[in-house]
Amino acid sequence: MNLIKLQIVELIDKHHHMTSVAELLGIKQPTVTFHMKSLEEEMGVRLFESRSGKTFLTEAGQALLHYSVKINALTQEARRVVKEYGSLYRGTLHIGASYVPATYLLPAMLHSFSQVFPGIGLVLSIKPAPVIREMVIRHQLDLGIISSEPFVGPTLHSETLCEDDLVLICSPKHGLAHKELLHPEDIVQVPFALHGDESSTRKLTNQWLEQHDIRLRSTVEMDSLEAIKQLVLIGGHISFMSRMAVQWEERQGIIHVLPIPGEQAPRHIYMIHNKDRHPSVQVDRFQTVLREVIGMRTAAMPSEPVS
Repeated sequence: MNLIKLQIVELIDKHHHMTSVAELLGIKQPTVTFHMKSLEEEMGVRLFESRSGKTFLTEAGQALLHYSVKINALTQEARRVVKEYGSLYRGTLHIGASYVPATYLLPAMLHSFSQVFPGIGLVLSIKPAPVIREMVIRHQLDLGIISSEPFVGPTLHSETLCEDDLVLICSPKHGLAHKELLHPEDIVQVPFALHGDESSTRKLTNQWLEQHDIRLRSTVEMDSLEAIKQLVLIGGHISFMSRMAVQWEERQGIIHVLPIPGEQAPRHIYMIHNKDRHPSVQVDRFQTVLREVIGMRTAAMPSEPVS
């Protein structure tokens, strides 16, 4: 089985026309037909079928498609790695990040990296952590940086960079800001700003609510961290939020930060990559600079007061 046959399987599924497949591969249509018949003979099963002038994959073809997509992606990755290896000051890195690290951690890191490696282009995709994980699994990203609860994945390698625990935030004038000891029941009494459904913060919030058997009475749901902070600043609402996301406001005294009452799942900033994806030299250097920036940031942070 050669690689062009697997490319034909993937392209037939996308376009359903042998003419289009031939044009994309830069070969003649009879050659496409030859490879399709050859693959069916090799597999000993019918893989393609014609309906209404279009070509579709049979059930067996769909089963082969699953592996064709993976093999084709790995082939492209192998070519990219070999081509870029030794070209440290050229190329493009596709990085994915969830909202917290993308907004409050990566800007300084990207600045440092671009100064040292100005010839390397950086493309940053900002999505919820579960989406970034899926994009890394599908080989759509070279690297992911996500704020998340602990997780496992057979195709993912993760490295913990730093803590990113959740805290309760409110206005300094809010009634909860003056309570010496918070209880889970106190959360129910006031309007609550919820993060979007896909965010890891929302997932941990839901877990906390279920753990304490609490149902919020008044909620507003927002996909934007900054919008939630602005709502909290007005004074009525509270929210759970990444400590990293409110460090500046806490230092300025415009947002009050409290520990979340009761137990909660830990959360960290993780760097993730696909185990099947060989890191290029550029990715290796990016990881090194990121670790250095994290180390300097951690060293510069003041110690948290003991509550």
